[in-house]
Amino acid sequence: MGIVAGLDSSPDFTRIVVCDTDTGAVLRQGYAPHPVEGPAGGGRPSDVDPQAWLLSLGEAAGGGLLEGVQAIGVSAQQNAVVPLDAQGNTVRPAMVGGDKRTQVAAADLVDALGGREAWAQAVGCVPQAAQPVTKLRWMARTEPENAQRTAILLQAHDWLVWQLLGRPVRRTTDRGGASGTGYWSAATGGYRPDLVELALGHQVMLPEVIGPADAAGTTPEGLLISVGTGETMAAAFGLGIGLGDAVVSLGASGSVMAVHPEALVDGSGMITALADATGMHLPVVTTLNAVRTLRGAAELLGLPDLESLSDLAMKSTPGSHGLVLLPYLEGERTPNLPHTAGTLAGLRRESMKAEHLARAAFEGMLCGLADALDVLRGRGVDVRRVFLLGQAAELPAVQAAAPMLFGTQVVVPQPADYAAIGAARQAAWALGASQGTLDVRNPPVWQGAVAQVLEPGDELAVGQAVRQQFVAVREQTHPGAL
Repeated sequence: MGIVAGLDSSPDFTRIVVCDTDTGAVLRQGYAPHPVEGPAGGGRPSDVDPQAWLLSLGEAAGGGLLEGVQAIGVSAQQNAVVPLDAQGNTVRPAMVGGDKRTQVAAADLVDALGGREAWAQAVGCVPQAAQPVTKLRWMARTEPENAQRTAILLQAHDWLVWQLLGRPVRRTTDRGGASGTGYWSAATGGYRPDLVELALGHQVMLPEVIGPADAAGTTPEGLLISVGTGETMAAAFGLGIGLGDAVVSLGASGSVMAVHPEALVDGSGMITALADATGMHLPVVTTLNAVRTLRGAAELLGLPDLESLSDLAMKSTPGSHGLVLLPYLEGERTPNLPHTAGTLAGLRRESMKAEHLARAAFEGMLCGLADALDVLRGRGVDVRRVFLLGQAAELPAVQAAAPMLFGTQVVVPQPADYAAIGAARQAAWALGASQGTLDVRNPPVWQGAVAQVLEPGDELAVGQAVRQQFVAVREQTHPGAL
């Protein structure tokens, strides 16, 4: 029996788990906040000295946490760019997050290549404010000297792996991390250096993309370091999702992703074609409005928290007495309606009660996410069960409505450090592959997440009726938007 470690360097902290190589059982864990302030308010991009990630890592691993560990996997925040000069020194602090300044750069890039469809065909995604390719354009426009000095580009997990290995000449990354850059295509499995040049103004060195079970290297002490990956891919791997599974994440905005055997190129730009940490693909569809819809409804109704909103919604019935909320409060990406506002339809005297509005907020949020699921289903993605993540997944009103509206089994995993667990599972895979005990095509089978399983049961037909009510209002208000 061996032990491996997984570390997740998120925007605000480092978390490390030490796991049993065979079962995945978490044996011990460490945690430390980054010694920096988080990104500035309002989603502004923040400049972060990557040394802060190393300091946090060292603190989280204190007290002999890694004693006896044979291999380490690294997961880290996505979209963070670390520009290095020819000697491997940072040209400027790492760029994380995104704001209106980088939105201008994103629009600039879309036009420069000939539109959204051109980008979707090239790399499977349309530039967004937070993406590395957009940050390169921003740097070229606003910090031309830094852009000129940049000779090497790494993302957060690439940089951490490189540091742990003692800054070797060889620099590596994985398909998952590379697929979010905007200059690597999940469909072709190759970089588009021309797009780096389009954004930055010149060519640079990019890390070598190695396989899911490959090791990035071994430290002088003999500790094997796996390839590493982005947080989204690591969390999917830690959850143990496979073909037939989708993950719906309930944050302020929402995202729906599923495992699929091939990259999905989508000319509309609604689907982002990411790669996963296993050699498969992770098409992602994002909605701008998820839990922010619930928070807005709670404020409107004078309720102190989402638990109170859920309790109130449970006093209503499916369909909210005809009330339908199109939750496009901040504009929307799915459907692509960036400048629209939300709509409340179906107001009648008998429906004008607080509990019906509360229920309509939950149904509107979940129907919006069901629309995103249908975008994937419409492209042949098999969805037999949905993993529901985020604090709001625990709310009774969400759990009552989700299975009937998604039309499938819903799994609500217990909160855990799934990105760190996924990184540890990757380390176990690389270790087993290096020792010849595991196939490079098949990751280790670990015990699944402890979870609550919810079935749609007899309410499937009711859920379909609620969806149809929502779709009818959406089509009437925004014809042909989806």
